[in-house]
Amino acid sequence: MARVTVEDCIQKVPNRFELVVLAAQRARDIAAGAQITVNRDRDKNPVVSLREIADTDVSLDGLRENVIKSLQRNVSSQAVHKKMVTQPAGDNELLQEINEAQSNMQDEVTQAVIDGKFEDINLADEQ
Repeated sequence: MARVTVEDCIQKVPNRFELVVLAAQRARDIAAGAQITVNRDRDKNPVVSLREIADTDVSLDGLRENVIKSLQRNVSSQAVHKKMVTQPAGDNELLQEINEAQSNMQDEVTQAVIDGKFEDINLADEQ
């Protein structure tokens, strides 16, 4: 079993924090079924990923892109537009009615509070 040290990897990725992030991403990729480029030798995925980084068997730029993609949570504007186009018109009208009703209720409650129509209510007493 080949021994991998952080010093071997630091020569390829000088920042230790980046090294940890890249190795973790590669380990997740391996767990998801990515092809391993070194002999496993009964090593677990994090060790295999460090060995691959040390041997420059994987593209560091590719790993960086995978990290960025895994952290992105934004939906593209095309996906939102597609959803809006495929959504039936009846749903849009219903949603608009719900939003208007909610807005009206908020206005009524706000006015009632301003007018002093609400008193402090203890919900525990009513149960």
